[in-house]
Amino acid sequence: MSKSNATLLTGAAFGVLALSLLSGAANAQEASETAVQTNDSDVQEVVVRGFRKSMGAARQAKKSANITSETIVAEDMAKFPDLNLAESLQRLPGVAINREGGEGRRVSLRGLGPDFTRVQLNGMEVLGNVDSPMDSRGQTSRDRAFDFNLFASDLFKKVEVRKSFSAEQDEGGMAGTVGLYTAKPFDYGTGFKGAASFQGGTNSATKDFQPRSAAQFSYNWDNKFGALISVAYGKRDTEEQGYNTYGAATIRAPANNVTNLSAADQAKAMNGELIFQRGNRLSVWGSEQERLGITSAFQWRPVENVTLTLDALYGKFTNNRSENHLATRASLGSSSILGVATPHSGNQVAPAPSLNSIRYDQYNSVNYVDAAYTVFATETRRQEAENTFNQVVLTGQWQVSDQLTIDGHIGKETSDYDLPISDKFYTEAFGGLITEYWGTSDAHNTYKWDTTDANNYRAHEIDFSATYQTTELENAELNATFVQNDYLTYKGGVSYRSFSNTGSQYTNDDVKKTEWEKGTWGTGPDDKVNDYAIVFDKHDDQDWIIVDWDKALDHYGITRTVALQKPSNYTVKEDTTAAYGQMDWNGDFFGKHMRGNVGVRAYETELTSDGFMSVKPSATLPAVVTAVQVQKKYSGFLPSFNAVLELSDSFQIRTAVSQNLNRPGLTAYAMQGSVSEENGYVKVSAGNPNLDPYTSDEFDLSGEWYFGRVGMLTAGVFHKKIDGFVVTRMERNVSYASTGLPENLVAGVVGSTTVNEYSRPINLNDVKLSGLEFNAQTDFFFLPAPFDNFGAIANMTFVKSEVNKTDTPLTGMSDVNHNLTIYYETSTWGARISENFRSDYTIDGGGFNSTTYVDAAAFWQVTPRIRLTLDGVNLTDEREEQVNSFYNGFGQQGAKRLWNTTTSGKTVFVGVSMTF
Repeated sequence: MSKSNATLLTGAAFGVLALSLLSGAANAQEASETAVQTNDSDVQEVVVRGFRKSMGAARQAKKSANITSETIVAEDMAKFPDLNLAESLQRLPGVAINREGGEGRRVSLRGLGPDFTRVQLNGMEVLGNVDSPMDSRGQTSRDRAFDFNLFASDLFKKVEVRKSFSAEQDEGGMAGTVGLYTAKPFDYGTGFKGAASFQGGTNSATKDFQPRSAAQFSYNWDNKFGALISVAYGKRDTEEQGYNTYGAATIRAPANNVTNLSAADQAKAMNGELIFQRGNRLSVWGSEQERLGITSAFQWRPVENVTLTLDALYGKFTNNRSENHLATRASLGSSSILGVATPHSGNQVAPAPSLNSIRYDQYNSVNYVDAAYTVFATETRRQEAENTFNQVVLTGQWQVSDQLTIDGHIGKETSDYDLPISDKFYTEAFGGLITEYWGTSDAHNTYKWDTTDANNYRAHEIDFSATYQTTELENAELNATFVQNDYLTYKGGVSYRSFSNTGSQYTNDDVKKTEWEKGTWGTGPDDKVNDYAIVFDKHDDQDWIIVDWDKALDHYGITRTVALQKPSNYTVKEDTTAAYGQMDWNGDFFGKHMRGNVGVRAYETELTSDGFMSVKPSATLPAVVTAVQVQKKYSGFLPSFNAVLELSDSFQIRTAVSQNLNRPGLTAYAMQGSVSEENGYVKVSAGNPNLDPYTSDEFDLSGEWYFGRVGMLTAGVFHKKIDGFVVTRMERNVSYASTGLPENLVAGVVGSTTVNEYSRPINLNDVKLSGLEFNAQTDFFFLPAPFDNFGAIANMTFVKSEVNKTDTPLTGMSDVNHNLTIYYETSTWGARISENFRSDYTIDGGGFNSTTYVDAAAFWQVTPRIRLTLDGVNLTDEREEQVNSFYNGFGQQGAKRLWNTTTSGKTVFVGVSMTF
């Protein structure tokens, strides 16, 4: 039995056990609740307020939906259950998130990564990138994913996760669709309604004061006209620190590096049999974050059967970041442990590193080094990042008659990501080092020199860069619904969606004493750093020297300047028109109630990719860049079927069968790359705008049992067969015409020219993805007082994948996720604690080890309108461990190695909320 099949069987056993154990308790709860409703009105008050109210509303939405879905509902006006929407979503079965600085950032659904999860805001698709401070986590990435830390959760009334597809949904989002909904004035009663909250917190790593505030005010003029505005503001510092390694490779050691080693170790090192890290670093990433969100909604009912809604949302997230490293540093293209020290002004300033002793594992991977004269560098990095988001949507609904309804929306949104400053200052130093590395998480450096003495450092390199991205979306949709009778409803609609992403990057690397003086490693002046040095003492393991940026630039008389690098520019634009037809039914099936829908969606997408190809005509001529544009059009049909069979008032079976698609990542579509010809040998490397979208056949089956006020037990299986996963492939001896590039980018290279090496992303892999989901929630009313106010929510998801008929995990896929929340709630106070586990998963170049995060929340209802709150985030200060794997010089795969390990501290907030 394969490991993945065993995992799924274990999950199935868990589900059966959970159902059997909880069924008796649930029946007891129903009986107990009936008695409580009859005899104790105070307990009734508990159920309709706070967290239980949110659970009950979410359960009802899930039960009544025709598709497979999950819902989270705000506990009250401007009161979402968690501080961050991603952290709320991770409580749902099948959902996994990654965190940045301890805060939820992106969502993966049912084993597929964030690029496969479509996010919609007030009915429109939304993309808003807030990049990571770490290169290994996607620095300035351009993709289709949405960063949930852009908005505070206080701005939203409901979040819905649609796991199965129906024709009335926009195509895309193969993993599923997350729908975000802001509040509307007609959601509340007539007259004035308002709520406000204020919180203050601190983080154990930064020890700063972190204010958060939110307010929402609404006025409803007898459901004829309404206006609502909400504002959320927050400010916080984050700090992640840890240890990381990079650049594992086999190295042939020079003879003068290894004279102190044994003969056997000398032979291994000099023959290139050993794997050394290019470098290792102690690192601290700091961030000063400020978040502002404003929503407004206006509703107008000019006549009884027409409702118009205008939604506007503004979000701004600023992030001033610092990044500081003390690193061993590669020099002259070699390993940092084995290379020679960097010369200055042509003079060697330190002897070549020599190895006193080494140890290595069964993979010949060096995990212990005692070295003299190691080359060190410190990196002082500063960044100023800003993301601004704007959306305006006009929605209309016209109840033409009792049978016919017409609705639709038109809207536009923009997301601007600006990184105007992303600069690095490197210093260099030399000294002895003992570095130890054991397994995937334990590592330690011992420095045999004074890392806090500025006299040991010299200036080495200054790099300037800036990055800008803009994403725009225009969307229009018109739908009609015709109710033929109580059993049949017909739906149809058309839509248009125009999406574009544009980006550019500016750099000025290796700046020296004057603004335009260029150099490479080892040719800069022998500059001391004493005039602008700072002792950096924020890392738990070691202190070292960094630089004061303003003093350093002033010291050298450097004005910060960057220049446009055209190969980094490209634009991807997608225009999609779509139409659908769907029939909903609601009737009897062999004496049981059955409801559902069946339909088909047609789409046509025109893709335009603009970029630059770097062209090197010959070995003697300089490289140039040439603008290139490629267009592609594709279309298709997506059938769907969803059905719910209600075997009783409390138990139903749900099934879904459909086809869906997912468009490839933006970087794969990007028209950028290079063309070269030298002595008749032609090489081409490029993106591929001719990629087809991924397509999938999808199946869902689940059983759902609902009991009591909030009780629910569900178990389900899902399966996706996905065609056309993108991989990068190099082909030999193909025609230039097959590349789709314009002729004569290089003189004489035309359609009939043979391309000796052609690298680009292609649709290649076929993937099968299967999983099991289990979900349970209940109050414990069957327990004696005061334990009857307890309750629990638990879910578990098992996923396995098969790539080209091999048992291979997909990138970003965790094969196990589980969540557990225990809560206690009365009419005046309550508390809950939540655990979230995500098993290890891979990313490009490596992966992440499993994590378990613990969050908590508590409240005290001082008066009917005033509530005191206490929230804790990442209470165990969970460590994120990022690893990579490698192959040794003989093609044998080695063990996982540490890449990054970081902690971000625990955060606690206290606050007060009020309703008006």
